[in-house]
Parts: sequence; structure tokens; C-alpha cells
Amino acid sequence: MSEKLQQLAAELGINDSYDYFCNGQCCHNKVDDALLRYMIEDFGYRAKNDEEIEKSLARVEKKRWQRAMEAVYVVREEALRFDVVLKETEFEGDIVVSCVKEGKKKSVELVVEFEVVARREEGHNTYLKVDAQINNQLEIGYYELQLETNQNVYHTLLAVAPESCYSFAKDEYEKLFGTSVQLYSLKSQHNWGIGDFGDLEKLVEIVSASGGDVIGLNPLNVLHLDYPEEASPYASISRLFLNPMYIDVERVPLYLPQDKDEKLVAQAKASENIEYTKVAEAKMKALKAIYQRLKRDKKSPYAKAFDKFQNEGGRELQQLAVFQTICAVKAMQKNRLSAQEERVLTSAAAGEVEKFAIAHQDDITFFKFLQFEADRQLRLVQQKVKKCGMKIGLYRDLPVGVSKNSAEVWCDKYLYMQKSGAGAPPDSYFPTGQKWGLGAFNPIELKERGYKPFIKILRANMRYAGAVRIDHIMGLSRLFLIPDDGDGGTYIRYHAKDMMNILALESQRNHCAVVGECIGNVEAGYSESLLKRNIYLLGVLWSERVDENGTMKKPQSYETKYFASVGTHDMPPLKAWWYGREIATLGRLGLYTDAEMQRAYQWREHERRLLLKALDEEQVWPQDKLRRSDYLYGEGYPEGIEEAVHAYMAKTNSEVFMFMPEDVFGSERIQNLPGTDIDKYPNWRSKQVFDLETMADSSAYQRHINIIKKWRS
Repeated sequence: MSEKLQQLAAELGINDSYDYFCNGQCCHNKVDDALLRYMIEDFGYRAKNDEEIEKSLARVEKKRWQRAMEAVYVVREEALRFDVVLKETEFEGDIVVSCVKEGKKKSVELVVEFEVVARREEGHNTYLKVDAQINNQLEIGYYELQLETNQNVYHTLLAVAPESCYSFAKDEYEKLFGTSVQLYSLKSQHNWGIGDFGDLEKLVEIVSASGGDVIGLNPLNVLHLDYPEEASPYASISRLFLNPMYIDVERVPLYLPQDKDEKLVAQAKASENIEYTKVAEAKMKALKAIYQRLKRDKKSPYAKAFDKFQNEGGRELQQLAVFQTICAVKAMQKNRLSAQEERVLTSAAAGEVEKFAIAHQDDITFFKFLQFEADRQLRLVQQKVKKCGMKIGLYRDLPVGVSKNSAEVWCDKYLYMQKSGAGAPPDSYFPTGQKWGLGAFNPIELKERGYKPFIKILRANMRYAGAVRIDHIMGLSRLFLIPDDGDGGTYIRYHAKDMMNILALESQRNHCAVVGECIGNVEAGYSESLLKRNIYLLGVLWSERVDENGTMKKPQSYETKYFASVGTHDMPPLKAWWYGREIATLGRLGLYTDAEMQRAYQWREHERRLLLKALDEEQVWPQDKLRRSDYLYGEGYPEGIEEAVHAYMAKTNSEVFMFMPEDVFGSERIQNLPGTDIDKYPNWRSKQVFDLETMADSSAYQRHINIIKKWRS
């Protein structure tokens, strides 16, 4: 690797090597020159030869000197500093700095101290880089900053961030608990074969009546309605909007019983797995009938509320609806599109988009209606949360990226990396690494936009939520990118301080706590830095180990700032874990060799012993279900182990404990088997083994709630 190529990669925030941990060992990987050149070009710079590298380095080095102020300055409220590049002749005169806070009209003149920190000769001019210290006190928020010299007036965005993220209200020593569910998995007598917002409202009533204060959810973002089997909630077409599949159709105003396709709904409900295509067909058919009535119902409060929603939705709502209409046309024509339609599909900037929108206005308005109703129903759930007095309420999940075939990328493709997508290097959970293929922000372009796309996404997902989980939170600092047409990858760096400060700012403004998911490859000290910013971590039983032997961390050793749980949606439920169901599945699919399977089963047997030992030491077995044997080699399932494990986790220091219904009711179905697609495993399709109507009164639920409350008190 040439020194100049390495230097250029470093300047752009591209790692030329990285470490990862796999099977208890630290591995080092050196990125080859070809991949570095590929990634550099994905950033918009040339690096095919030494001459191009030199020119790109010069371009990077000059960039800051070519403008007076950066597009945005993100600062902490106790350190209000920014820099400015001025001609020497400008700096000799008076400089006036003022600001206007977002939503205000009055401008405030600031007291600023200037210090020259660098000088550069360019042509016939001398330029100065000047450090500016604001001596006023500014409350957190966004400001338009203006700097006026004797020659020019410059503007930029100033974001003033707090020291830490928001804390939800609770008594000082109070330990909270709740449940974590995949909303689609809920079964009820009422729903149409998939969990919906009506079910969620009922779950709020059940959990709050049991003393719970939080319900964790999978991402609720909109997916492809025309390709409903693409069901991963982590590959949405827009993180700004909701999935209409969660609409409780029978709760929509103007709904009539004849809108329901009884046969189709019955088939969807009877299926062992979620039949997304059938559910989508039934729901869209009914919702289109309701929409036709709404068009004739211009003066009702419901119709007026829809008009208001459309007006407030602005450009983003319009673009989502246009994108969905294009996808609908493409699906109906079975991908046989005209040249004009192909151009419309390529980019929102295509000249034919406006003509397309005019020709398909009614379809576009229908997709807006879906968002309106989904938002209305989730707002009703949030109202129920407040009425029930839950201290946290909904705990939403924000995916690390977005589908490359998405409205987000279609609307603004230059905001995203063009030729690579997000993934993960190998680790102990996924030894082969993961190629998610998700659209990832271009860090340079994101800053040029004043981080506004990121801010909008945070606000959309913090709406109606008391907490939000940031999937792969290290992605705000660095993200592993893999070429679209390759397998090797490397990390790219984001402006970490800016991203974390904006996260804290939006957390405080939206009164929403933040939970950071950072299981797997984590840089040394990163978790501690999150805790200092009042960001909660996930404390998962299967990953909280104290040594290479796999010894379980004791409850009293868990961090206070944890959302603790037994597992996650990417891990098998307790009973499936005990029997090694995922090991058998991976072996059957050919993803494990015989030797790997043998090692995995041997390690699982070792883990079972460790778990039993930990439960014994903490004396958490239920008195009427004490352990009777060692259950060697998975022979039999220990009666009472679910209750013992929940007691163990409820006993932790963690401020919040989340139980999963799959563990309470002994499900052996894995929601997601990472590294597999639908052709190998029915990911994101497993229904719960209980009906929502019977949940609260079941003996299994009551016993677990009593145990959890006992150890949480």
C-alpha cells in the first residue's frame, strides 16, 4: 500500500485496517489497495494512480479554505466555538456575529472572541483561519448564525447540544420492567393475520395493569407494499414513515363489514407463519374501499384531519407516496416499464416525475391516506400509554440503514454511498460476517446538509416513544461498508461528536431516552462513553460474560444504565436455545460443517452447565419447581427454568428489564436467523404461540409477572 493512498483514505475517514473479535480471538485485517481505491471513489475522489491520488489529496487539503464557514457547527452548550476562514482584509475590520433561534424571529448579537490559528496564501490574497469563542449563554437548540464583515455576510447552522440524553422520570431506586415484542407476531381473535396497532393498544393495557412501564417494538417503518414478502423491518423504504400493514382496519373511520374479505383473512389467520401477501391483499382491498368513501366525505372532522396531515407532511410525504405509486405501477406491469417510467424510477430528480405525479394523483393521495391512518392509530396507542401512566411507554427501534431500493435513496441518492452498503465484519455471533446491503449515509454529504436528514429521522422515530433503540449505535461513529459487487469491506468514519451531540439534543427536545445496541465488535471504551452521555446499553444474558470460559455475569454486576433482557430477536428463545435449535437449523441448511456443528453443540452443553450453575448460586428457582437433575446433553427441559432465568434477570441492577413473551410461553420459534434469507428460513414470520385475549389470565404469564415483580422491588 502506498503511503499517499493510505493518507488519502485516512483524510476521508476510510480505515486501511481494522480489528475484529471472533471466537474469543482478536483478528487483524489489512485492507487491500483495490478496496481502498474503490471506497475512495465511492466518496467522489479519484485514486487509480499516484497522479490522481496527489490531486485528490490537494483537493481535500484545500477544501476547508474554500469557504468562510462550514455548513453546520454542532457544539456543546458549555463550549460554544466555531471557526471561520476570512481574507486578511476582512479580519482587519469590525466583525458582527448574531443568531436567531429556530422558531423565533428576534436576532441576538453575540459577544465573540477571535483568535487566528492558521494562515494561507492563495493567489494574490492571504486567508486566515480564525477560531471564534462565543461568550454568551445559549440554550440548547438550533440557530441560524450570521457573521458580518466589512465585505461580506455569511450564514451557517449552529446546533447547541446538551451534555447528555434525556432521562425518563422514575423514583431514585425504582427498577422498571416491561416486555419486548415483534408487533407483527401478535395473534388475536380480532386481527387479520398480523399484529396491528389495535393489538398494541390492548398489550399496553395488559402490561400496564401488570405493573409494567415499557413495551419494546421492532422497527415500525414502512416496507414495500407491492413486495410484501420482503418483510425485514430493518430494511425499510423510509425511516420517516410507518408501515400501513399495522393499521387495524376495523378501527378506521368509514370502515364497513363488507370491506373484509372473510376468506382471505381466515386463510391468513389459520397459517402457521404470517402470510404477508394475503394480509397485504386483504388490507389494501379494504383500505382502498374506505379511501373511496373518504373522497366523498369532504367536510367531516376525519377528512379535515387528513387534509391537515397532507399539508404538514410536505415534501417527504409527497416523495414517499410518489415512490410507492411508481413501485405499484412497476408491480402491476410486471417490471415491463416504458423508458419514461424507468427514468422516473431512477431518481426523484428525473424530469418526468412531475408529469407522472399529475397522471397518478389519486394513487399518490391513497398512499398518503395510509400514512395518515397509521399515524392516527399509533397516536391513539400513545394516548393509551399516557392514560395508563406508563413511565416509559413505547420503546421504538431505529434501524442502522435503509433499503437501497427505497424512497429515501430514490429521493436523494447523493446523500448515500453509491456503490457500497452497510454490513458487519466477522464476530463471535456471526463468524462469516454480515452483508446487509443497506443504504448508508455519505458522511461528507450528510454534514453538508447540516445533518437535517438524520435529525428528521430521529424526530420521526422518537415521536410517540418514551425511548428509542439505536440499532448498531457504533454506526454513528463508524460503519462497516461492503462493495455492492464484492465481499470484503472496511469501516468508514462519521463525524462522531456531531452525531452524538445531535442525538442528545433530539433526545432532550423529544423527551425520549436513548438505548444503544452495541453487541459484537465494539471499540475499547465506547460503551463507557455512551454511559457518560446517559445512553442506556443493552444487557443481554447470552452476551454478558465475564471471561473466555463463558461465565455468566452475576446480577449485581450488571450496569445500572441497562435495558436488560434474556435475548434479542436475532437470538433463539430460551427453550430453543436450550435444545440448540438454531445450531440444527444452520447445519441442515449447510451453513455449518459437521465439525462446526459438533463444536457448537459442545459449547452449548458447556453453556447449559454454566447457566444452571448461575441460577443455583443466585437461588432463583421457583420453590415448587426446584432443579432435579443436571439435564445432561439437553436431555429434557428443566421445569421452571424460564421463571428462574427471569428471576435472575429481574434481580439485576439494571434500571429496566425486558422479558420476551416467547420465553414466558415456551416458544421454540426463532424470529430471525441472521445470515439467511426467506429461501432458507422464514425470518420475520413467526407468530406467537398464544392469543392476546388469553395472555393476561394465563398461569404462565401470571407466574412470570409475580416473579419479576418480586425481584424488581
